[in-house]
Amino acid sequence: METHERTVVADVMTTPLETIEPDTDLVDAAKAMRAKEIGALLVTTAPPSIVTSTDVLDAVARERDTSRLNVADVMTESIETVPPSLSLNETAAMMETFRIDHLPVVEDDYVGMISSTDVTAHLSGERSL
Repeated sequence: METHERTVVADVMTTPLETIEPDTDLVDAAKAMRAKEIGALLVTTAPPSIVTSTDVLDAVARERDTSRLNVADVMTESIETVPPSLSLNETAAMMETFRIDHLPVVEDDYVGMISSTDVTAHLSGERSL
């Protein structure tokens, strides 16, 4: 079994990468995340953005009318990304530093997503390689 120090993003990232259009209704985005049991979608903007379950929750908590919002209204732009070769330890440190739970994985193109859940599941031994 690999040690955690040698485990890289490619070993635990989620694929295929799930994407969504920026003009999609926010409620539909939330439904898509729920149906796929994921917490984030890459938004097909240039450059790409991300919409997360936290973005949806924030809109609800701020009492915004989510039935009138689309993904572009709440998405996070200027996102951090990681290469598939980055160590899991470095990825966890990056997530902690930037206080984020999802990182798109990029190698020439967007190839997957790694979440804090992926990292903790692997480190706790719940996810086998």
